[in-house]
Amino acid sequence: MTEVKKVLTIAGSDSSGGAGIQADIKTITVHGMYAMSVITSLTAQNTNGVFGVLDTPPEFVKKQLDCVLSDIRPDAVKIGMVSSAAIVRAIAGKLREYCVKRIVLDPVMVSTSGSRLLAADAVEALRTELFPLADLLTPNLPEAQCLCGREIKTAGEMEAAAKEIAGALRGGVLIKGGHLTDTADDLLYHNGEYTWFHSERVQNPNTHGTGCTLSSAIACNLAEGYSLKESVQRAKDYLTGALKAGLDLGAGSGPLYHAYGIG
Repeated sequence: MTEVKKVLTIAGSDSSGGAGIQADIKTITVHGMYAMSVITSLTAQNTNGVFGVLDTPPEFVKKQLDCVLSDIRPDAVKIGMVSSAAIVRAIAGKLREYCVKRIVLDPVMVSTSGSRLLAADAVEALRTELFPLADLLTPNLPEAQCLCGREIKTAGEMEAAAKEIAGALRGGVLIKGGHLTDTADDLLYHNGEYTWFHSERVQNPNTHGTGCTLSSAIACNLAEGYSLKESVQRAKDYLTGALKAGLDLGAGSGPLYHAYGIG
């Protein structure tokens, strides 16, 4: 009988298929793993922006989690868009109840197109409910700035912010440097150690769903048994390949080509 690793994505749905659970499921599948999903929100969006958000009732989020976690136990979990404090609490309660491990939390606050996706009261709920459960937090620079309350422009400021944010975590924090002016270097802070991941900046304006894709790829590698450092590096390599594939869809910031390595 075929054995396969299982990865659960807890996130919002992107009707255009470039981000959210759609990007997660594509990423998990091309990593040769079985994808499951708990949908926290429906969004009406495309490459030009987000035009509507309909949250899933918290009790129904719980029901989805019960159905998955009581039947097909995941080897890792990725959490993406969680737009309300009530949904955050619903997720955290179930993750604790089922003692879920290998949790990658992508604190989706603002979309690639600039639309705010997280209510103000949900930020504090993230800090108190989900941060303590996460093995890795993956904020981009704007999200890291929101979490630490100050501007981040330099490598030194990234290190200071990572250490501060990690104070609320049991695991590590990966600050993504894609918004830096001249590089795309990411910083991992874990167990008091800083690790820089240096990478080229791919000249591709189509970056819709990069954060979702990276965090899902990290979760896949953790499910496979790689260390946190190895998982981040392998995920970054995959993301670079998806960007270099040069898919060009839509009138705005288009999606990645998740299946670039197939065929």
